[in-house]
Amino acid sequence: MAAITCSASDLQPLLGPNATAAAEYICGRFGAVSNKFVDTGYAVDNTYLLFSAYLVFAMQLGFAMLCAGSVRAKNTMNIMLTNVLDAATGGIFYYLFGFAFAFGTPSNGFIGKQFFGLSHFPSPSFDYGYFLYQWAFAIAAAGITSGSIAERTQFVAYLIYSSFLTGFVYPIVSHWFWSADGWASPARAENLLFGSGVIDFAGSGVVHLVGGIAGLWGALIEGPRIGRFDHEGRSVAMRGHSGTLVVLGTFLLWFGWYGFNAGSFLNILKVYGDSGSYYGQWSAVGRTAVTTTLAGCAAALTTLFGKRLLSGHWNVTDVCNGLLGGFAAITSGCSVVDPWAAIICGIVAAWVLIGCNKLAEKLKYDDPLEAAQLHGGCGTWGIIFTALFAKKAYVNEVYPGHPERPFGLFMGGSAKLLAAHLVQIVVVAGFVSVTMGTLFFLLHKLKLLRISSDEEMAGMDVTSHGGLAYVYTDESDLKSGYMVSNTGPPHV
Repeated sequence: MAAITCSASDLQPLLGPNATAAAEYICGRFGAVSNKFVDTGYAVDNTYLLFSAYLVFAMQLGFAMLCAGSVRAKNTMNIMLTNVLDAATGGIFYYLFGFAFAFGTPSNGFIGKQFFGLSHFPSPSFDYGYFLYQWAFAIAAAGITSGSIAERTQFVAYLIYSSFLTGFVYPIVSHWFWSADGWASPARAENLLFGSGVIDFAGSGVVHLVGGIAGLWGALIEGPRIGRFDHEGRSVAMRGHSGTLVVLGTFLLWFGWYGFNAGSFLNILKVYGDSGSYYGQWSAVGRTAVTTTLAGCAAALTTLFGKRLLSGHWNVTDVCNGLLGGFAAITSGCSVVDPWAAIICGIVAAWVLIGCNKLAEKLKYDDPLEAAQLHGGCGTWGIIFTALFAKKAYVNEVYPGHPERPFGLFMGGSAKLLAAHLVQIVVVAGFVSVTMGTLFFLLHKLKLLRISSDEEMAGMDVTSHGGLAYVYTDESDLKSGYMVSNTGPPHV
C-alpha cells in the first residue's frame, strides 16, 4: 500500500500566523496516520497469506486420512508415517535448498540461486509467511507421489524420493512457472513465452502433474501389488479398508483447497481500478473459491452417475476421487474463469479420471489411490482447460502489465495461450520423468525400492513398524488357530 504524503510547504499559505509550525505539526500527524495504514496493509496481507498456508498444511491431514482409508488395514501405520515424514523431511530440504531453487531471485530462467537456508530473510521481496506457504505446496506434491507407490515400497525409498522431490525437482518446476525470473512465468517483465507465459495459477501442472508423473514412474518401476491382477491378467479389486477415512480425508482436502487456490493470490488488500470501489482482489478471491467449489461438485456428481451406469453401484470412494479430480483440474485456471466454465471443467475431469482408470486396468498399472490418474490426468486437463476458457478481463486483473496478453481460445482469444500450456505439459512430464524416473530406477537396481513378497503378504505394519494400527481379531484367524495382535506378527 502506497504511503499518503503531506507537504508542509503546501499548507503554509493556508494557515496564516505560525504557518510553518502548524504545517509541520499537521503533516507530522498526517504522516503517522499514513504509516499506520501502510503497516495495516502489510499486516492484513501477511495474515491472509499465513492463514492460507495453514489451510494448505491442513491438507496433509487430508492426504493422511485418504491414504490410510485407501490401503488395506495391514499397511495403515506405514502410509500414515510416510505422510508425516513428507512434511518433516520436506520442511528441512525445502528450507535448505528448495525455496532458493524456486524463488531465489535475481536468478536465471532455469533455477533460483538466492536465499539458501532463508539467508537474508525477510527481504523486500519475501517474508517468512511466503516461505511457509510455498513449503506447504511442496509437501503436497510429495504426498501425491506416496499414494501411487503405497503398500509395497521400502521405507528408506520414501525418505530418499521425498527429499529429492521437495528439495530439487518440484522447486525447479515451480521456478519455471511461478518465479518472476522463470522462463515460462507470466510474471516476467519481458520476453513472455508466446506473449503470455503459462497461466498455472495454483498448480495443476506445477503441483499435480509433477506429483502424478513422479508417482507414475514409481508405480511402473515397482510393478503392481501381489494379487492385483490374476494369472490371466484380469483386474482384481483391492479396496481400501475404511470408507470412513476416505470421506474424512476428502472433506479435509476440500477445506484446505480454499487455501490452495484462493490463497494463491498471496494478498487480498488490492483494488482493481479506482480506490473506494466494492470490487477488488477480495472479489477475485471469492470468485476463485466459488469456481473451485463448483468444479469439485460437478466432478463428484458426474462420477456418481457415470460409475452407476458403468458398474451399477453408487460408490463413495469413486465419488470422492472424482471430486478431488475436479479440484486438481480447476487449480490452474480457478482465478481466470467464470463459474459456469468451472462446471464444464469438473464434468470433463470426471470422465478423464474414469478413462485414465480404464486405461490403467488394461495396461496392468496399479496405483492404490489412483494418484497418477487423478493428479496427472486431471491436472493435464486443467492446464488445457485454462488455455481454452480463461477470460480476458480476469487475466488482465490477475496478471496486469501486459494488456494484450493472450487469453482463452474459446473466449475469443488466440491459440498462443494454448501453445504455451502444451509446452508446459511436455516439459514438466519430460523433466519429472528424467529426474524421478531415474531415481526410482536406481533405487530399484540397488534393491532399495520394493519390499519382499513375504513382507508384502504379511503387511508392512507388522514387518516394519512394530505392530498393526488396529486391535482386532479376524474370524478366519480364530478358526485357523491364529490371533492377530497389535504388538507383533500373527502368532498361535
